[in-house]
Amino acid sequence: MAIDPIIKNTSQADSLPPSDASSYQRHLSQPSSGMKSGTKAFLIILVLFVIAFFAFRHYSNGQKAIELSKKDAKRPATVTAVAAKISNINVYLNAIGTVTPRNNVVIRTHLDGELMRVLFNEGQYVKQGELLAEIDSRPYQVQLAQAQGQLAKDQALLKNAQLDLERYKTLLAQDSAPEQQVATQNSLVNQYLGTIQTDQSQIDNAKLQLTYTRITAPISGRVGLRQVDAGNIVHQSDVNGILSIAQVKPITVIFSIPQDSLASVLAPLRKGDKLAVIVYGRDQQNKLAEGYLSSADNQIDTTTGTVKLKAQFTNDDESLFPNQFVNVRVQLGVNKDATVVPSAAIQRGSQGTFVYQVNADQTIAVKPVKVTVTEGNLTAVEGEIKAGDLLVTDGADKLREGAKVQLAKPVQSANLKDGQPAGSKHHKRPSAE
Repeated sequence: MAIDPIIKNTSQADSLPPSDASSYQRHLSQPSSGMKSGTKAFLIILVLFVIAFFAFRHYSNGQKAIELSKKDAKRPATVTAVAAKISNINVYLNAIGTVTPRNNVVIRTHLDGELMRVLFNEGQYVKQGELLAEIDSRPYQVQLAQAQGQLAKDQALLKNAQLDLERYKTLLAQDSAPEQQVATQNSLVNQYLGTIQTDQSQIDNAKLQLTYTRITAPISGRVGLRQVDAGNIVHQSDVNGILSIAQVKPITVIFSIPQDSLASVLAPLRKGDKLAVIVYGRDQQNKLAEGYLSSADNQIDTTTGTVKLKAQFTNDDESLFPNQFVNVRVQLGVNKDATVVPSAAIQRGSQGTFVYQVNADQTIAVKPVKVTVTEGNLTAVEGEIKAGDLLVTDGADKLREGAKVQLAKPVQSANLKDGQPAGSKHHKRPSAE
């Protein structure tokens, strides 16, 4: 049976001395050195096999990647090309401006008193002369009554003095009164005449104060937020006033241009020409309004070397709002029969500006050009480019002289942002209203 060797070994251990018995037990519990060495060698071989497998796989993938890269290097690059054309292109002067109301009025009271009624809504449009608010008029009605009473009193005194003067003149003619008394009475009459003029001016002033109790719109425009509610006491010294009115139809845009560009703007203004002005939003894509250049400042800012200009817009659709930042384009003229290419075709490097031209055999030729005018996504250039030349607009990252390419899309011609060619009859200049 299998149990006999174990019993035999146990009985042998019992017959040995204690020290020898423990050594014998440890000898039985430990594996043999041969088994331990064999396991270690097997593990080493397994690890080496795994390492060799992954190394071979990595090498194989690397070789495949190199072969693919060589194939890709031989494959022509895919590009998008657009044909240049001869067309008209507008010449613009670009600037950044701020929308400013044509008139902006902060309405303050001319007198102190209680604000009785507020007759406007915030943000509404009001017309010139429209009643906006009322101040308590009773104190000023009392002042008017006092001035009228004082006038009646002084008029009675004047009448009495005039009668006395007539009596003294009669007595003087009869040598019954001294001449000095007549002169004194005449002076008293003139004094009362002056007093009556003073009384009349006080009456006029009281009537004027009564008109100030009715606050009316000095201009037509949009009302701002209400600064004071009915029931409060208002004062002439109030900084914020009662409300503000901004005239936004029409509205203006103020912007600055460099002093070097001032001559190109002032020359048409002196002739009476209205240069067309177009304003865009922050993204320079959304056209907000079209107007005309109305005036220029009378001096150049020495700290910035710029001069301020003002353009006016009808703003019927209220696309412009006071204090709004906008991008401004002043149209100075038109370059006729210019070579027009897409702005995306213009490349810039250490040698200057250039374009990638696609030859008939679909190879690349590097052509230096000079940029003259840019309008949106179109650019007028001077150089070796002519109408019909194919220029790369997309996929030019790794191109070089003589590189082989293939076109990704059908060839297109350079068009304006609105889909009309730069020289199309449908592309009109902005109207100067």
